[in-house]
Amino acid sequence: MTFTDLGLDPKILKALGDLGYVRPTPIQAKAIPAALQQRDVLGIAQTGTGKTGAFTLPTMHKLAKGRARARMPRCVIVCPTRELAAQVAKDVEAYGKYLKLEMALLIGGVSFAEQDRKLMKGVDILIATPGRLLDQFERGKILMTGVQTLIVDEADRMLDMGFIPDIERIFDMTPFTRQVLFFSATMPNEIKRLVDQFLHQPVSIQIARKNMTAKTVTQRIVRVPSSDPKQKRTALRWLIEKENVDNGIIFCNRKRDVDIVAKSLNVHGHDAAPIHGDLAQSLRTETLNRFRNGEIKYLVASDVAARGLDVPTVSHVFNYDVPSHSEDYVHRIGRTGRAGRKGDAIMLVARLDEKNYEEILNLINVKSIEEIEIPGIEDFPKDGGKPRRGRNGGKDSSRGRGRKDDSRGGRNRGQRSDGSYHENSVSTEKVSKPARPKREQKPDSKSEAVTKAPVVKESRKPAEKRRPAPRRRAAPGRDKPKPETVSDVDVVEEATAPKRVRNSSRRRAAPKRPGATAEQVKPAPVAEEPKREVSEDKPKRSRGGRGRQSGDKTSSRPDTSKSEPRNSETRKPADKQSQPSHKNKPQGQNRKQEKSKDKPKGKTPFGDDVPDFLKF
Repeated sequence: MTFTDLGLDPKILKALGDLGYVRPTPIQAKAIPAALQQRDVLGIAQTGTGKTGAFTLPTMHKLAKGRARARMPRCVIVCPTRELAAQVAKDVEAYGKYLKLEMALLIGGVSFAEQDRKLMKGVDILIATPGRLLDQFERGKILMTGVQTLIVDEADRMLDMGFIPDIERIFDMTPFTRQVLFFSATMPNEIKRLVDQFLHQPVSIQIARKNMTAKTVTQRIVRVPSSDPKQKRTALRWLIEKENVDNGIIFCNRKRDVDIVAKSLNVHGHDAAPIHGDLAQSLRTETLNRFRNGEIKYLVASDVAARGLDVPTVSHVFNYDVPSHSEDYVHRIGRTGRAGRKGDAIMLVARLDEKNYEEILNLINVKSIEEIEIPGIEDFPKDGGKPRRGRNGGKDSSRGRGRKDDSRGGRNRGQRSDGSYHENSVSTEKVSKPARPKREQKPDSKSEAVTKAPVVKESRKPAEKRRPAPRRRAAPGRDKPKPETVSDVDVVEEATAPKRVRNSSRRRAAPKRPGATAEQVKPAPVAEEPKREVSEDKPKRSRGGRGRQSGDKTSSRPDTSKSEPRNSETRKPADKQSQPSHKNKPQGQNRKQEKSKDKPKGKTPFGDDVPDFLKF
């Protein structure tokens, strides 16, 4: 079978002919016809079997007709790592060079400006990592309503990196009618759950047996006496010097070991560079390009580079650590022996790695792997003599790594292992016992009370001594008044007198003045003046006879010359002997009866007797 038999677009066939591809791989021969029929596809195959062409070729054939809208991609390809996404973008560009399709790469570590420009222009195929895809969607730069095909590559790797919740959210954002192409190297239970939830009657395609290694790769191991890192680095350099290595990839389980191994190789004259997830995307891309171009001979990488690295000329793969997951071993050694070439894979196995090594043997279905003996490996230098640095900076290696020091804060601060306290720490009992008898003892004299009291307060709370001090100084002047003198009384009366006169002028009925008589205030001499008498006899309007006492038929009233009623009629100037009018009614008595007796009585305009019409 050839690609022409699959019914692909002639422009795609022309691009494949330029690349030298004539016959499809087994997974391509089964997945492409099913994808062209708009069926959901579940592909299970190992790396290097042509999975990228299995989902990109039929997708590009369908998208050849039509045009993308702004911010609405027609196809979304989700990859676990940036390197794998960049590799897929490279293949899409090569397969569709004769097609008028817009493609955009959406990965982290790249500026948003260029990506936003392409998205606003409109893209047919969007290749992205889960994190950056969701980020752009939340910013409103992408609309997922126009997605016709959703492709998930390396789904099992998504599971290992913790991207399954993001994948579920991406599935929910796309329309229900989209086509799903789901590819994975393994099928864990979590991947099966995703397939059952989001794929609709998929066409399951499984190529070859599970996790089969290529026959062109020679596998060997080296037994290391211990897991000491310095001893393993020495053994790795011995292998590099003895083997005929054109270029190679060295895989480590931890990012920290990646940097250390790369630095050690450079120190001993080997050209090496690290690549892992903590490095900037620009630096990772530059390092990978230099390795492809032959500028770097050894690439020290973590599992982030185990998948998606398409460097066909890698001669050796070194496993500095035995992978924790047996599937990762297959992907690591799959970086060599590609496209029918021969390759070598060597792994360092320590005593603590026996369990993982047995799982790898069971996975690839072999009884044993050829061993390489390194003479004198037991005498290689070790780092085991140095104490491990914990949180206390390595000062006391007997405490162990990460164990808290007794000098740190906490509930049992300063407490020894036997329950006692250190000498430099003070317990609450030692402070309270000497303080109690001082408070209970009574001083024999006033001098003792003065000297001892401040000591107790300063030891407990010094602020309490200063706080009530202003109150004690202000209390004697406020609570205990000084002996009264004639000048003091006059000052008090002079200060209060204007207030009483002002209050009486504001009200028609003067307020009560407790304890004050006419003689004390001395208004009598003022009342004897002629002007005061005229103001007393002037008739004023009263409100219902307020202030009249029962049985009092006189109209005598106190001195209210300063008080002016609010009625505008009474404000007019009047004569001393003004004649009575029915509008001017005599004002009632405004003060108490006992106060009015001290002042001279005046006559009303009607005489001594009050008329009958005023008696109400």
